[in-house]
Amino acid sequence: MVINITRLYGLSRFAALIIFVAFVGAAYAQDSSGSQSAEPQAESSTTPATRPSATPSTSASLAAPGMTGPLQMKPSVSFEAGPLGKLNLNGIVSGTGLFQSNPVPGNNGTQWSLNNAQLILQKTSGWWQFYIQSGAYNLVAVGTPYLSTQRTIDGLYGPIPVAYLKFAPAKSLFIEIGQLPTLMGAEYTFDFENMNIERGLLWSQENAVTRGIQIQQTLGKFSMFLSWNDGYYSNRYSWLSGSLYYSNGVHSLSLIAMGNLGQTPYQTLATPVQNNGSMYAAIYTYTKGSWIVQPYFQVGLVPTNSEVGVSDGSSTWGGAVLVNHSFSHGFSLPFRWEYLATNGGMPQHSVNLLYGPGSAGSSLTVTPTYQHRYFFTRGDVSWVRAIDYTAGSAFGRQGTNQNQVRGVIELGLLF
Repeated sequence: MVINITRLYGLSRFAALIIFVAFVGAAYAQDSSGSQSAEPQAESSTTPATRPSATPSTSASLAAPGMTGPLQMKPSVSFEAGPLGKLNLNGIVSGTGLFQSNPVPGNNGTQWSLNNAQLILQKTSGWWQFYIQSGAYNLVAVGTPYLSTQRTIDGLYGPIPVAYLKFAPAKSLFIEIGQLPTLMGAEYTFDFENMNIERGLLWSQENAVTRGIQIQQTLGKFSMFLSWNDGYYSNRYSWLSGSLYYSNGVHSLSLIAMGNLGQTPYQTLATPVQNNGSMYAAIYTYTKGSWIVQPYFQVGLVPTNSEVGVSDGSSTWGGAVLVNHSFSHGFSLPFRWEYLATNGGMPQHSVNLLYGPGSAGSSLTVTPTYQHRYFFTRGDVSWVRAIDYTAGSAFGRQGTNQNQVRGVIELGLLF
């Protein structure tokens, strides 16, 4: 059976073209040389991360994908691909077991999955570059229902969740076009990029992947990002996102804002009601030696708009603190605390953004981690508490349990 991947998953045509050309180039390179080089590649001065990483890059690492830590991507496999030039290849394979109390309808107390089987191919030199991330993935977040890997891929971003062209017309100016990681938030989309396996309550309010165009200008210690995109993957291009990033030694600060300049009645699993709102965040990061400390604050607004089905608007506000301490011999201990609250003009009638109108939630997550070269293993222990929830919107089969505890174990290879 022939499947039209571009039509099935809504990928832009340029992404399919890049993939085709890249793999033709790779085949050409293997025919010409008969071997691949596995030497570490220095990070190109023209390829800063799409979103600043909390962990400084080493000479053997690439700028993308962004990695907060403690997991570290291994040096890329580098090979010549004919007219494409030098390409870099990385990947991840991992599986998880999840155990939870008070599962919601459709979930079991125990879930097993292949949560990552991804390849990352990128060109990081020259005036034009590209990045393609493809394969299977799972996006598990605390306090939200578990979705299988297949349903995640089908309902969200398809088998090629991130793919973009990158142009470098000047030394400190970059233009990216395609399916891009969002500028919003402190946590990245995929679990291997983050401190914890499960993403947090604040992450669940944010978008993850956008389709559009992004411009980055770097001036000394400042980096400025501006993006015109489709917000929560709506394929309706009415969103404007921007970020100002400042870095000075061990300190960095990001100020981020995004919002819909129009209105979008369209809704799917990837495009929730938040697509008709706006969001703001401030993120401070301290990185020194074995420590990463990252507090941040977030505000989200969904205004009243009957034309998109919001009869009474609402808002969210919340904060989180993420901490990681690395020990010797590959051991690390990340920790996350967060609180998120919702409110509206008439809480009993406002749009539901969490566990019912006017509800709130808090969570604690600890993730002991061990990495030795390519192999890693880690485990989440998380606790979420629903506050002022609406009956039927919390945890358990009836949605009336206030708490949910999860344990997640992950085993995998980063290469």
